[in-house]
Amino acid sequence: MSLEERRMAKISPVAIKYLIDARFESNGVIEKPDIIGAIFGQTEGLLGEDLEMRELQKSGKIGRIEVTSNYEDGKTVGEIEIPSAMDKTETTLIAAALETIERIGPSDTKITIEKIEDVRGSKRDYILERAKKLMERLGGSGNGISDMTNEIQSSSRISKIHSYGTENLPCGDISGDELIIVEGRADVINLMRNGVKNVIAMNGARLPETLKGLTREKPEVILFVDGDRGGNLIIKNVVESAKIDFISMAPEGKEVEELTGKEILQALRKKLPSEEYKENKRSRGVRRYDRERRDKTNTKDRKIKKITSEEKEKIKKEVDELIGTKGAIIFNKNLEIIKKVPVGRLGLIKLDDEPYVIAIDGTATPKVIENCERLGCQNLIATNFVFTDTKINLASI
Repeated sequence: MSLEERRMAKISPVAIKYLIDARFESNGVIEKPDIIGAIFGQTEGLLGEDLEMRELQKSGKIGRIEVTSNYEDGKTVGEIEIPSAMDKTETTLIAAALETIERIGPSDTKITIEKIEDVRGSKRDYILERAKKLMERLGGSGNGISDMTNEIQSSSRISKIHSYGTENLPCGDISGDELIIVEGRADVINLMRNGVKNVIAMNGARLPETLKGLTREKPEVILFVDGDRGGNLIIKNVVESAKIDFISMAPEGKEVEELTGKEILQALRKKLPSEEYKENKRSRGVRRYDRERRDKTNTKDRKIKKITSEEKEKIKKEVDELIGTKGAIIFNKNLEIIKKVPVGRLGLIKLDDEPYVIAIDGTATPKVIENCERLGCQNLIATNFVFTDTKINLASI
């Protein structure tokens, strides 16, 4: 059995879409049960009941967590693989949560997400190769052979996927003047299946360095994203870091990988100049959520004043005393303490004075950031951050 066949045998039972690949390094001896226990224990309650790791595994939304480790030079290093049957937004949240784990057992540990792989591309490659072998056994004639040949020929167009750059980014024929950038391999496959070949995938939510260089070489670059909140975040990340001329977005609630040929062409025809996707001009689909959320906060039109190093030093003692308390301290613009509350009560309080800095013990989750926005906070200090789509200045303890 080939490596690909063994991999297929492993992933088919849980019908996964994505594979989270992480590396870890620990300053001590830790074993597989310690690592898995930390993943379940330290992410508990972090992302809410819907994304509770134990429940996700029970319901088959994530598969068996695989850990390989090696102890050398006083450190334990290795890899973690988590298969996911969830959509890409939920999968990336789970991946980001892993990076908040800073200690396993008695040892300081750092977990870094290497990549999130769309394994459906591997499945299709396996199916295509297997179909070719079966076709050879059937021979060149017989009832239904022409239909099967047409199907194989259709799949063969998808098999002509190339790799670009040191990151081996999946792509079609990108030799022309126009380049379409999508998120993952499955998006590339769907566009190529429907005759759009000048496409390349980022393999994630951020643009790889080699792809940034490619955008500068092309006269016209189109960023084509999903019609959900994840697509909105990709637009913000990519437009700020690369030359993007136009933006196309799938219909609201749909992913590029599931669009029909007609929907793909309609979305590409409706492309808009990237300048029109500035934060104060977004008005389509999922962007309404962002606008409504900003309208509810006191930070909507305020110019954020970032906390300086000198100011952080002035409140260092109070911030250090927060560690281990699960509490929050709110400072005004004179760095005077307005209020001390448990982190979980930030969403319940009202303030007469304007908060300049809020410091919390622990991880700044989306809910914590939303509560700080509601209070009109300009700077949020925390140990870690799971979510960074906010105007508030985020600073580490």
